[in-house]
Amino acid sequence: MRDDLERLRQNAQEELNAATTKDGFLAIRTKYLGRKGLLTSLLRKLGEADPAERPVLGKLTNEIKEELSARIEEALGRLASAGRDEALMAERIDVTLPGRGWPEGTLHPITLVSREICDVFSSLGFSIAEGPEVELDYYNFEALNIPRDHPARDMQDTLYVSENVVLRTHTSPVQVRVMEKMKPPVRVISPGKVYRRDSDVSHTPMFHQVEGLLVDRGVSFGDLKGVLAYFVHQMFGASTALRFRPSFFPFTEPSAEVDIQCVMCGGSGCRVCGQSGWLEILGSGMVDPEVFRAVGYDAEEYTGFAFGLGVERIAMLKYGISDIRLFFENDRRFLEQF
Repeated sequence: MRDDLERLRQNAQEELNAATTKDGFLAIRTKYLGRKGLLTSLLRKLGEADPAERPVLGKLTNEIKEELSARIEEALGRLASAGRDEALMAERIDVTLPGRGWPEGTLHPITLVSREICDVFSSLGFSIAEGPEVELDYYNFEALNIPRDHPARDMQDTLYVSENVVLRTHTSPVQVRVMEKMKPPVRVISPGKVYRRDSDVSHTPMFHQVEGLLVDRGVSFGDLKGVLAYFVHQMFGASTALRFRPSFFPFTEPSAEVDIQCVMCGGSGCRVCGQSGWLEILGSGMVDPEVFRAVGYDAEEYTGFAFGLGVERIAMLKYGISDIRLFFENDRRFLEQF
């Protein structure tokens, strides 16, 4: 039996020396060390050997088993390590190659213009205030001196949630809420979305406004003209001509609309400006004393002015856009220009 064990050891070693693959080593392990393997078969014959030789033969069998197991495990580990190295080499990154840049998005033109408007007024000391888009009738109309029978309350203009709740038609309610909470001086702008029942090439049911309010002692119409002239020159250039036309708004008195020289034709007259050479861009005026009374301000002590402008209107003039619907169609060819 000793000779059989030595012969098995020699054969197994020769086969291990010749094996080069994982499957080859696994086959050798099964052949010699498996439950039905050659070494296992010899071990079962140990009971037939001379009792005096059994300890020696048992020890030799264990030595052969441990020796073959160690060589097989070492070979399998070596192959696994080589496989990992090959995989890492195949997956390696050449850090000298130029990187793949991620495509950058662009800000929407309405966002760009809205930020620019806010930056201009912020440079003059105005702070930004926000308020709810679903507004009480009181703040949207009554506190702004708009009576029940005013045309602005008509269902064709205003989107009503209920009898006393509306989708705000302007951001002026924010100014009322600000004045209720703080005493003069007040200097705020209120950018945000507003809603009206209107839709064509120059109107949408939802659009954006920026409205401003300044209240203090001794505020005059001249201050209003200076602030708005500065705004126009910052947005459209220092050479842009502007004019103030008398108008009417329930919450300001006197009131004025501001026109700028047509940016399309330079004032010579075109289809956009109706051959007049002028384009209306915003409404403004001195705050009506009735509005001050609604918020508890002393109209004899304080004066102020307010103004409001449409962001889409400014963006269309600034970028030469003729159809407001382009802002909301999400056409990448249009948006990527900005």
